[in-house]
Amino acid sequence: MKNKPFNLFLIVLVTIVSLWSLWPTWRDYSLTRQIDRFASAEDSLKFSLAHREEIENIRKKSLKLGLDLKGGMHLVMEVDQIDLFEQKAWNKDAKFDAIMARVRQKASSSDASVIDLIVSEFRKENIRLSRYFYDIRNTDREITDKLRKESEDALARAREIIRNRIDQYGVAEPVITTQGSRRLIIELAGISDENRVRNLLKGTAKLEFKLLRDPEVLLRVLDKVNSSLAVKQPLVAVISDTARTGLPVGQLQPAQAEKTPQTGPLTEVLTVMQNGSVYVPEDSKDFVAQLFRRNDVSALIPQDSELLLAAKPDQFEDGKNYYPVFLLRKTAELTGGVITEAKATFSAEGAQPEVLMEMNSDGTAKWARITGANIGKRIAIVLDGAVYSAPVVQSKIPNGNSVINGIESVEEAKDLEIVLKAGALPAPVRILEERTVGPSLGADYIRAGAVSLVSGFLAVTAFMLIYYRIAGFAANAAVVLNILIVLSVLAGFSASLSLPGIAGIVLTIGMAVDANVLIYERIREELDEGKSVVTAVTAGYDKAFSSILDSHVTTLAAAYLLYTFGIGPIQGFAVTLMIGTAASLFTAIIVTKEIFGFMLSRNILSARSFG
Repeated sequence: MKNKPFNLFLIVLVTIVSLWSLWPTWRDYSLTRQIDRFASAEDSLKFSLAHREEIENIRKKSLKLGLDLKGGMHLVMEVDQIDLFEQKAWNKDAKFDAIMARVRQKASSSDASVIDLIVSEFRKENIRLSRYFYDIRNTDREITDKLRKESEDALARAREIIRNRIDQYGVAEPVITTQGSRRLIIELAGISDENRVRNLLKGTAKLEFKLLRDPEVLLRVLDKVNSSLAVKQPLVAVISDTARTGLPVGQLQPAQAEKTPQTGPLTEVLTVMQNGSVYVPEDSKDFVAQLFRRNDVSALIPQDSELLLAAKPDQFEDGKNYYPVFLLRKTAELTGGVITEAKATFSAEGAQPEVLMEMNSDGTAKWARITGANIGKRIAIVLDGAVYSAPVVQSKIPNGNSVINGIESVEEAKDLEIVLKAGALPAPVRILEERTVGPSLGADYIRAGAVSLVSGFLAVTAFMLIYYRIAGFAANAAVVLNILIVLSVLAGFSASLSLPGIAGIVLTIGMAVDANVLIYERIREELDEGKSVVTAVTAGYDKAFSSILDSHVTTLAAAYLLYTFGIGPIQGFAVTLMIGTAASLFTAIIVTKEIFGFMLSRNILSARSFG
C-alpha cells in the first residue's frame, strides 16, 4: 500500500488552507487578551490605536459568533399591509375608511391574513371590492388574487430591502425569515447600537420632493385649525420672548407681539417669526404631530396640501429646541424612485453632515423642469413624512443632483445613505417584539458550548485509543482535521458559529469516528481470515467505502432539507452538519488511508495495532 502523491498534496493543502483561514481568529483572540491585560484604560486605548488597522482587518476575517453566543438583537417586525392596500385604493370615502379601520383593529389582535379580513368586512357591507380596487369590471375573486399577489410581493420586497440595509450596515450573516403573510423574524449578532439599528430597520425611506405653500397660507390654515378646535380666537402670531431670538439658519428677529388668551389648542404651543416661519417647541412636538394627523383637522386643510413638521429641530438662543412647521403641496413633484446613488459626506463648509443624491435620466429631466419652473420658491425634501430640508431654488438644476441636509451626525448621514441605496419599503413596518441577548449570557453559552465540544472530543478520542490502540491515532488525527475544516469554512465564508452549530460539530465528530469504526472492523475481519496487514487495510477501505458513502450522502440530503425548510437555529445546525459530513468523508477515505500507508512504510502498523 503506497502513498499517492496527489492525496498527500491534497491533505497538506487542506491543512494549510484551514490553518490560514483560522489564523485571523486566533490573532483576534490574542490581541483581545493582550488588550484586556493592560492595567489602565489609557494604555489599552493607545495599543488599540497603534494596531487599529490590524485589529479591524482580522475582525473582518475572523470566525463570527451567532446571536446566542455573541449577543445581539432578535426582532419580530410586521409589514403594515393595511397601509399598502389603502395606498392602492381609489375613490376612497368615509365608508372605505370605516371598513379599513375595522380591519386594522381585527388585524392587531389576530394573525389572520389581512386580505381575508378585508374580504370578510366587504362581504358584511355587501360592497364589491372593485368599488375601491383595480378595475370596476374585475370580480371579487380576481381582485382578491391581485391583492394577495401584492401582499406576497410586499413581504418579499420588505425582506430584501431590510437585508440590503443590514448588509450595508455591516452585520455579519443576519438571519431574516418570513413568518405567516406579514411578519419578518430578524436576528442580528454583535449589535452595539441598538437604537440606531432599530431606526434603520423601521424607516420606510419614502423620499418625496414637494413644493412649499406661501407662509401667509400656512398662517391662515393654522388660524383656521385653531379657531375650529376651540373658541373663535385668532391664532397667536408672535410671542415676544427675547430668549427665542436668533435662529441659526437665518438670524431672524421676532416681531413685537402680545399674547392672546389661552383658548385654542395651538395658542400656547406655536411661535411665529417675523417672516412667517412657524415653530413648535420640542415638548409639544408629539401633541402637534398627532393633531395634524386627525381626520377633522385634515378636513380643515386645503385638499391639495398637508401640514408636516421638520425631522430635526432648530436651537433658539434660550438653548431649547423648536421644530419648524411646514405647509406643503400633498402631491409630490418627484419621488425617491429616481435616486440611483446616495453618498454621506460633509457640506462645503466641512462642518455639517449631508447626503448627496444622484438621479437617473428620467429624474434628471424632471428635476431640471421642476427647479427651472420654481426659481425663488422652496422645495421640501421629505423622508418618511418629515421635512429634512426646504431650500430655496436659486437656479435650474440640470444635472439631477440634490442634497439632504439638517443631519446631526455622520452616523445618521450614513444610515440615510443606506436606506436610500436599499430603496423604499413598500409599506411601513413596525416592531412587534424585541429581545436582546446580552454579552454576559453569550459568554456563558460559549463556555457551555466549549465544554460540550471538548468533552465530546475527549470521550471519542479516548475510546478510539483504548479500543483500537495505534490505529486510533489515525482516526483521532482525522477528527482534529475534520474540526479544523468545519471552523475554517465557517470563517472563510463569513458564516457565524452558533450553539446549534456547535451541536452540528459534535455530531460530525461522532460521524467521523463512525466511518473509521466501519473501516477498522472490516480490516479486523480481513485479518481474522489470515490476510496480511497491507491486504487487510486495502480490502477494509474498499469494502467499507459503499457503506460510508451511503451514510454520508443520506446525511447530506437530510441536512440540506433542514437548511432549505428550517429557520434560524435549524439552519445553523444544518450548515455545520453539511460541512462536517463532507469533511468526514474526506478524512475517513483519504486522510486515514494515507496515514496507514505511512505507518506501513515505516513498519509501525501490525495486526495488533487494531486491538
